[in-house]
Amino acid sequence: MDLSFTPEQHAVRDLARQIFDGMCTEDRLREIEAGGERHDPALWTELARAGLLGLSIPEADGGSGGGIIELCLLLEEAGRAAAPVPLWGALVTGSLPVARFGSGEQRAQLLAPYPLGGAPVVAALDEANRIAIDDGGATGTLTLVPAAAMAAAIIVAAADGVFVIDPAGAVLERQNEPIGSPLYRVTLEGARAEQLAGLDVVPWVREHALVGLCALQTGICDRAVRLTAEYLSGREQFDKPLGSFQAVQQRIADAYINLETVRWTMWRAAFLLAQGRPAAEETAVAKHFASAAGARALEAAQHLHGGMGVDTDYPLHRYRLLAHQVELTLGGSWPHLAALGEMIAR
Repeated sequence: MDLSFTPEQHAVRDLARQIFDGMCTEDRLREIEAGGERHDPALWTELARAGLLGLSIPEADGGSGGGIIELCLLLEEAGRAAAPVPLWGALVTGSLPVARFGSGEQRAQLLAPYPLGGAPVVAALDEANRIAIDDGGATGTLTLVPAAAMAAAIIVAAADGVFVIDPAGAVLERQNEPIGSPLYRVTLEGARAEQLAGLDVVPWVREHALVGLCALQTGICDRAVRLTAEYLSGREQFDKPLGSFQAVQQRIADAYINLETVRWTMWRAAFLLAQGRPAAEETAVAKHFASAAGARALEAAQHLHGGMGVDTDYPLHRYRLLAHQVELTLGGSWPHLAALGEMIAR
């Protein structure tokens, strides 16, 4: 069985890396973070121009017809670059479900802006969300909604199905700090709501969202481990590179093992989802390791950097904070271990 990426998938990864390397410079990231919203409109426009915002949109709807594998390649590069654009929220939780479950009219309306860099669709996936739908209007409060300030619509599960909510007129409240994709509390009062699908699609959306987070974490950990290896090769102690000491080598080796654990559990789950096969156990395993092994990799990177690891003039602090946000999004390690235990017991 050939499990290598196709030439088209390699092209997606290479193109994404070229764009992120060119536009996510240290100076540009600091400028975006100082602004508070952590969104780079120029980068978003460039990704649209390159066709990367239409990865998961069918060709008939103006996209390139890709799927979760292509999205994971893009998200891994976004994590590696700490790219200040809401790709996970907009593509994995937004355009992917609409492309899969939306009607022809919904796809035409909601997906058309993507290839042009327009306002995206995002999803409110926090299990604490509770909304009521009455006569096509949605009332309630949504929490931890990614990029709600720029969203054209929000996907949310209600008691009788999955709905697309128009956030116009909603009250938005920022819920996190500038490092990391912006998250919002959204208060709805009779917002226009249209059914997208039944509740049976919620596991599908959640599993794809979890794997997308794991892909982001893979890129974040990869960059942190590489930064650490470069630092250990150049920094000297007792006239020797830090990387020449055995204890240091063991610590960075452990970080690399944790990185590869995050990477390969993610790809296992993504492969099954791409094949349309059951992947509930594999996504739980992948998110557990993205949370637990990802945290261990970043802890080792920060430890090996010493004081430089917390210096905000040095890029590692950014990856530590991003990894922590990904770790906790849609549940950290223990909830997924508990869910896995229940699945095994059944």
